[in-house]
Amino acid sequence: MLSSVDITSNVAVYAQIENHVQFAIASGRLVSGDQLPSVRELSERLNVNPNTVAKAYRDLEVMGLLYTRRGMGVFIEKGVEQKCRENCYKRIGSRLHEVVAEARSAGMPLDDIIDIARKAYELDSDPYVETPNAIASLAKQSAKG
Repeated sequence: MLSSVDITSNVAVYAQIENHVQFAIASGRLVSGDQLPSVRELSERLNVNPNTVAKAYRDLEVMGLLYTRRGMGVFIEKGVEQKCRENCYKRIGSRLHEVVAEARSAGMPLDDIIDIARKAYELDSDPYVETPNAIASLAKQSAKG
């Protein structure tokens, strides 16, 4: 978790960090009481400014997902797993609706949409990376008809 961010992504780096933490909580990779890396440690690991990590941690604390124990570190708040799952499903469902509606408007058959979604799921790649070649080539094949 939190091994990389994409500085070229349209999603701000602090938001990528926030999302990675929320995704990890929603999936169960992080649970109540787990300690997150220090601001310094994470900023070095991701090669980003410590202020960026600090902003993400502050935002997550304001959302009620993290808490800080002075001199001890940053931890996952108790009982936030369901809240994170609901927020993630809602946000992802909204984005999927938009993408599927765009695909349908462009005349893409449902089977092609499902094939691309299945392949993307199977690749198990980070969310903020450039579109993998396997997906780009599948989309090109579908477009040729």
